[in-house]
Order: sequence, then structure tokens, then C-alpha cells
Amino acid sequence: MPFVRIDALHADPARLAALGRAVHQALIDTIGIPPDDLFQVLTAHDGVTSTLRYDNFLGVQRDAGVVFVAIILRSGRPVERKQALYRRIAELAEEYAGTEPRNVVVTLTENEPADWSFGHGVAQYVE
Repeated sequence: MPFVRIDALHADPARLAALGRAVHQALIDTIGIPPDDLFQVLTAHDGVTSTLRYDNFLGVQRDAGVVFVAIILRSGRPVERKQALYRRIAELAEEYAGTEPRNVVVTLTENEPADWSFGHGVAQYVE
């Protein structure tokens, strides 16, 4: 049940969709989410009326192809799985959307089962 936000500069609908597919497939491949567990917000920024700001933090030379991926998910996954997720997102973003891995910035925010409601005003993971 990850909730994913993807923000990209100058992305047309096809590129946004490809980025969404890349992140979703990476979550399936590395975290083991079910294929129908899809919750995403995909946003393109035109660089004029809305934009993304970035720099070359940690020596990574980013450019206008930058993509920010923010994932909220339940806590408990080991560091190795998170690292595998980051690698797989970068690989698939390049394969599906032509986004260079250096331009893929990923953040994970973890929470607990009681922090989710999937409808009807109910926290489905709370017993």
C-alpha cells in the first residue's frame, strides 16, 4: 500500500505514465507489493508557473531531467530492500522513461498500519 508522488520537470503525459509504471514495477520487484496496490499522484512542472528546485548535492550532477519520487509506506523493511528499491527505480526510470539514473531522487517515509484508510472512513489494517 505505498502511496507514491512523482514530480518531474517538463514531463508530458506519456513520460509521467512511464515514470509511474517504473516506480510501481520497482515496488513489486523489490518490496513485494501486489500488482493492484496502485496509489500514485503524478505531477508535471513546466518550469515557469511551477518548478522543481535542485542542486548538485553530494556531487550528483542533476539537470532539467530531474524527477522527485516520494513514497509513503509501512515501516519494517530492511536497508538492503530499500537500497534494492532505489536501484530498481533508477533502472526502470531510465528503461521506461529515458530518465538518467543521476536525475532520480527518491525519499521514503515510513508509518504504521493505523496511519492508513483506504476508504469508508476505516483503518483497514487495524484489528
